[in-house]
Amino acid sequence: MPEKTVTVKDLVDNTRLTIVAGHKHLDRVITTADISRPGLEMTGYFTYYAPERVQLLGITETSFSKRMGHDELLMVYRKMADEQTPAFVVSTDLPIAEELKQAAEEAGIPILTSKLTSSQILSNMTYYLGGELAPRQSVHGVLIDVHGLGVLITGDAGIGKTESALELIQQGKARLVADDRVDIHQEDEQRLIGQPSKVLQNLMEVRGVGIIDVQQVYGAVSVRSHASIMVNIHLSNGKIGEQNFDRLGNEDDYIDILGVKIKKMVVPVTPGRNTASVIDAAAVKFRTKNMGYDALATLEKRMNEAILENEAADQKEESSHD
Repeated sequence: MPEKTVTVKDLVDNTRLTIVAGHKHLDRVITTADISRPGLEMTGYFTYYAPERVQLLGITETSFSKRMGHDELLMVYRKMADEQTPAFVVSTDLPIAEELKQAAEEAGIPILTSKLTSSQILSNMTYYLGGELAPRQSVHGVLIDVHGLGVLITGDAGIGKTESALELIQQGKARLVADDRVDIHQEDEQRLIGQPSKVLQNLMEVRGVGIIDVQQVYGAVSVRSHASIMVNIHLSNGKIGEQNFDRLGNEDDYIDILGVKIKKMVVPVTPGRNTASVIDAAAVKFRTKNMGYDALATLEKRMNEAILENEAADQKEESSHD
C-alpha cells in the first residue's frame, strides 16, 4: 500500500498544539517520527543537524538563547529554518523569541506551542507520528478482538472467515476491527497494530446476505477502531488427520509481517465443525499460555508421571515373582 504522508496540520489536529505563526504553511510535509531537541545547534554546531525533523524547543533551549545576542541568535535560527524543516514547536507556553519568529517567517515555517512540558509533547508527537509514518502492509483477512486479544483470521477464499467472525460477534465474544482488508503498521519492534481502511470501517460482507454495518446492527460495543495483533488463526480446507496438521498444535509456526513474528495456528475446516468455537478456543489457549499455563505441558507431565507409575508397578510385580 502507498506510503502515508503527514502534514503539519495533521500534527496540530492530532496532538495538543496551538498555531502561533505560519497558518499559511501548515501543508508542509513531515517525513520522520524523530523529533529534534536542538541543544548543540543553539551553540552553532550544525555538523549533525537533522533539518527534516520537527524542532522542539523547551526550557533548556530558550534559557540558553537568552544569553545570546540578537545577531547571533538570528543567525542560529536562520540555519535551523531549513527548507526541509516542517515546524518549530515551543513547549510549556514559553515566550517565543522575535528572532525565531523572523527566521520562521522568512522560511515559511509554522511555529506551534503547547502548555505541556517538553517530555509530554515529545511523547505525544512521537506516538502519533510513529503510528502514521510507520511502514504499512495490507493483509487479506479478518481482524477481531477476542477477549481483548487481537486475532487475525486468514485462509482460503470462501472458507468462512467472515462468517466465523460474525458468529463470535453475535455471541458477544468478539469485536470487529476489520473485514476483508486489514491495514497493518508496526508500532514497535514486537508489536503490530491492525485497523480497517476508512472505506470498510465497521462493515462486513457476508456471502448471500451482502454488506452489513456491524456497529448499527449490534451496537457500538461490537466494533473497535484498531487492535494489537497477537495471533494469526489460518483456516484451511485440509482434513483433520492428514500429515500437514499437528493434532497437538505446532508450537513453532509463525508468520512474518513487517519483520515481526506472529504466532500462527492452522485450523482445518471440515463439515460439521464449528469454526467459530474453535477460533474462540484457540484465542483462549493462546492467552492462558501467555499467562503461564500450558495445557500441552500439563499433558506431557501427566503422561510422564503415568509412565513412571507403570514402570514402578511392573518392577514391584517382578520383585514379587522373584
